[in-house]
Amino acid sequence: MEFYEKLRVLRNQKGFSQEELAERLGVSRQAAAKWESGQSYPDLEHLIALSKLLGITIDRLIKADEDDCNLALTETDRLDSEQLIAFLCRAKKATYAAKGAETLPSRPNSHDLQYIEGDYKYIDTYLGGEQFGGEEAVWTHDSPVWTMNYCGRVLHEGFSGDFLKEVLLNVPLDKPYRGPMIYQKGDYSYHCTVNGSFEWFQGYEEIFFGRTKVYECYFHGGSIK
Repeated sequence: MEFYEKLRVLRNQKGFSQEELAERLGVSRQAAAKWESGQSYPDLEHLIALSKLLGITIDRLIKADEDDCNLALTETDRLDSEQLIAFLCRAKKATYAAKGAETLPSRPNSHDLQYIEGDYKYIDTYLGGEQFGGEEAVWTHDSPVWTMNYCGRVLHEGFSGDFLKEVLLNVPLDKPYRGPMIYQKGDYSYHCTVNGSFEWFQGYEEIFFGRTKVYECYFHGGSIK
């Protein structure tokens, strides 16, 4: 497999679009497209950046091989990531969104929710109410592997906590952070935007009641290594 073929495979496995890859590397999308088509080759600085971003050594990235053995570890990582994301979505749907029971607080006046499935453990802990902040995290074999911090506030008395929980019950596998991009019910509408991938992302969600914004929340996070 040649470099340009590996780059395309690894980018897709990480869930990046060409545009997202180019943005993270500080190059144009056209430059990234030429790398993937074999029309040009990145310089050393960008090879180093690609190596870090894609989780592969430079040697494995640029060395041409007759088979795909050099990508075996990456494929394993992809499968592990899919299992982690599936677990995370199940955990979210079973805790706050489902009005799950809280566990003992880990900090003074904190709200803590926990979900365990085999070797996976999920903990959501937050502070406050109408104005709040918190963190969700996932462990495998008691080692932290992913985290997300969030901070939000209620802006108007028209806010409905039940509507927000209903939204969060519909967390999508392709963006397993909060709710879907758009969700509507009656006079309520929810919008969510996310930049980045599961390994490193930032996002914003908001709820409108009619034309009035009644809630907003910022969130960001990524993989723990």
